[in-house]
Amino acid sequence: MTDTPTTRDLVAQYIRAVPDFPIDGILFRDITPLLGQPSALDAAITWLAEQCAGADAIVGIESRGFILGAPVAQRLQLPFVPIRKAGKLPAKTYARSYDLEYGSATIEMHADGLRSGARAALVDDLLATGGTAEAAAQLIMQSGAEVSTAVFLIELAELNGRERLQPLEAVCLLDY
Repeated sequence: MTDTPTTRDLVAQYIRAVPDFPIDGILFRDITPLLGQPSALDAAITWLAEQCAGADAIVGIESRGFILGAPVAQRLQLPFVPIRKAGKLPAKTYARSYDLEYGSATIEMHADGLRSGARAALVDDLLATGGTAEAAAQLIMQSGAEVSTAVFLIELAELNGRERLQPLEAVCLLDY
């Protein structure tokens, strides 16, 4: 009898490590090989959706959070709310600036993207320093919603990003 690979094993084999991207000294974890493997991507989406059970909406962070979050929302039959880089959303927005491991950025969410009191699951591909996820969680709370969970495919554990999200618990499939 052959062992069936776990979701973790299946997904992990399609995560590529790219040294010195986007700048020297950064080891980038690339999910694009995963996107080219439908069965592994389906397993990842299924795992993410399971973690988001009980949410009223799925919030995805630009850009890989869109790739993962939108199919999670569709699978759960929930609204999808995008968080984008500043200046990309056409209606009234809430904005947050934050620092990341190699610079700084500002993200925005439509002010009417979530209803007050909604339970929003935050979905992204990577938890690194936690700056982006923390800013996204603040946007969700600014809208009057709550963050029910923060779910990531990958965590770079040595960067301690989950500490910035406390008391919110981060759920991650893979850690490096």
